[in-house]
Amino acid sequence: MSDKLKVGVIGATGMVGQRFITILADHPWFEVAVVAASAHSAGKTYGDAVDGRWKMDKPVPDGVKNMVLLDASHVDEVASQVDFVFSAIKLDKADTRDLEDKYAKTETPVVSNNSAHRWTPDVPMIVPEINPQHADIIPYQRQRLGTERGFVAVKPNCSIQSYTPALSAWRKFEPTQVIATTYQAISGAGKTFKDWPEMVGNVIPYIAGEEEKSEREPLKIWGNVDEATKSIVPDEGTVITSQCIRVPVLYGHTAAAFVNFKQNPTKDDLIEALESYSGEPQELGLPSAPKQFIQYMTQDDRPQVSLDVNFEHGMGISIGRLREDKIFDWKFVGLSHNTARGAAGGAVECAELLKAKGYITAK
Repeated sequence: MSDKLKVGVIGATGMVGQRFITILADHPWFEVAVVAASAHSAGKTYGDAVDGRWKMDKPVPDGVKNMVLLDASHVDEVASQVDFVFSAIKLDKADTRDLEDKYAKTETPVVSNNSAHRWTPDVPMIVPEINPQHADIIPYQRQRLGTERGFVAVKPNCSIQSYTPALSAWRKFEPTQVIATTYQAISGAGKTFKDWPEMVGNVIPYIAGEEEKSEREPLKIWGNVDEATKSIVPDEGTVITSQCIRVPVLYGHTAAAFVNFKQNPTKDDLIEALESYSGEPQELGLPSAPKQFIQYMTQDDRPQVSLDVNFEHGMGISIGRLREDKIFDWKFVGLSHNTARGAAGGAVECAELLKAKGYITAK
């Protein structure tokens, strides 16, 4: 092994786990040391376990193909071989919280793609460009867990990445009311068209749990670390309502959003705020950070999934069709890559930020 930090991927055989494996194959800071999944897959080589169900465009990385999968529930065995883990395990929420806490209590930081801990008050839910300061809650979480270096951090829902970055760039104009309808790719459900042929030419106007996440999670991201309660207190200044729709697209979540502001920004004000918006990842030069976090597109028919989803290797956000509305102040369309920025890529960037801040270190 090199001097890179040793990472384990738990839930490595699923679609998000596969994206983690692909992203980490040539990562300058992190190296996959352990792959783990369910007891059903444990004991197989990774290549054999994903044979016939590998969903990525790139082939299985050679460095991982012959690794033997461990049982993710064997926490001590996995934790003893890594500095931290990425969690993409598929369990119910209670079991996910329990498993992630068990890893943290072995002094192994957990950066999770799962939703189970997103509303634990002392667990940071981080989009690195927007709320890196929420890492400041980690010492309080460690007090609760009784750990010195172990903790859990999570990334938010993939669909909110298509509109929350724009609203974050516009916080100085005080958004008060938002309507967001998301048009979500099938890979957000861990599927391809081969797995889900009934989605070809189809639209499903319901995705379980998504609307609650879309309405609540941005508020936690915009919240504040409260030292008195040792928790993250969600923002109360913006009300969001949403609808979430599954559409026949493989990658890319699109949002159509309407917004009212307390202030009275012009279109030029809003566009300038988007194009100039950046954060600590850009200042620190994190390996996964896009050079330009948000691009504004002037063409009437952009952003489009087929043309724009891979902006900045899928880590950038595309915004277009900003225009005045008859009922709300402004409306716009946003696009994000749901498994790059929205899932594994966002979690990897989060881990990079936590390493840069000294929260993830070698054991």
